[in-house]
Amino acid sequence: MVAVFSSSLSERVGRLSGCEVTANAPLAPLTSVRVGGPAEALVRPRSADALVALLRLVREEGVPLTVLGGGANTLVGDGGIPGVTVKLPGDLFPELADVGAEEGRLTLGAGAAIVRLCNQMRSHGLVGAEFLAGIPGTLGGAVTMNAGTKNGECFRVVEAVEVATADGIGWLARERIPHRYRHSELPPGAVVTRVRFLLRKGDLEASKKAMDEDLAYRKRSQPLSQPNFGSVFTNPPGDFAGRLIESVNLKGHVIGRAQVSTLHANWIVNLGGATAHDVLSLLTLMQSRVREERGVELQPEVKRVGVFQP
Repeated sequence: MVAVFSSSLSERVGRLSGCEVTANAPLAPLTSVRVGGPAEALVRPRSADALVALLRLVREEGVPLTVLGGGANTLVGDGGIPGVTVKLPGDLFPELADVGAEEGRLTLGAGAAIVRLCNQMRSHGLVGAEFLAGIPGTLGGAVTMNAGTKNGECFRVVEAVEVATADGIGWLARERIPHRYRHSELPPGAVVTRVRFLLRKGDLEASKKAMDEDLAYRKRSQPLSQPNFGSVFTNPPGDFAGRLIESVNLKGHVIGRAQVSTLHANWIVNLGGATAHDVLSLLTLMQSRVREERGVELQPEVKRVGVFQP
């Protein structure tokens, strides 16, 4: 059963200048796995000031706040998301480039797609972020989860992150943001607004070759043609989550309309019409089977938000 929220919160937020608000907004189309209920109030700020005003209202009223990036690595509960769900437009902030003889700084909005960084990097003759090519989602999401591959992670090329809170907007140097494998610790209640990347001049042909090879590998080894949210679990030290899941015979296993991918066991795909309950049941089974049979506790890479119904 899909939740239906009252319109009162959306009406209050709608009185803020510069905020586009949608009540009971369907979220499944905004997530890469295509499941989940609605947002009570989906808000797209149209300025930095509007975002700060929204965060101030959220704090003053004690309203739950969820930030939705590109919807990758995100599982929205079938009961929807109570409170305010913020989605930053990709063009909310102008892009800036400061390129010298040996290095360059690119500043992009958090709502921009990750691929935008790769395109800007190449157009300005810079290299260094090839490992981000092909990763879905937004730059804000990439910073929040320190996205990456075996070849590198986001914070390797981040110089500073701009965040908004109810008290205003300011920059944080990379060194002030604790981060580790697939995780970063931003200030409580902060929303990433812009990211400044420090890259270097280099061999553009070698850079393009590396990105092309990575994208080709992804197409061969990952179910990119089906709705999914990327890797379900982080890799445990010295091993691979996909190998462990396959070793307990769950590759291809189906619950409802969700399936452990037949191409890569650390991916769950939506066969069409899956619910968040289907996906979460499958994720829980993968985790418990590996724990029981291999003695390894897999850690979800997927962020769960909203209300999950039994």
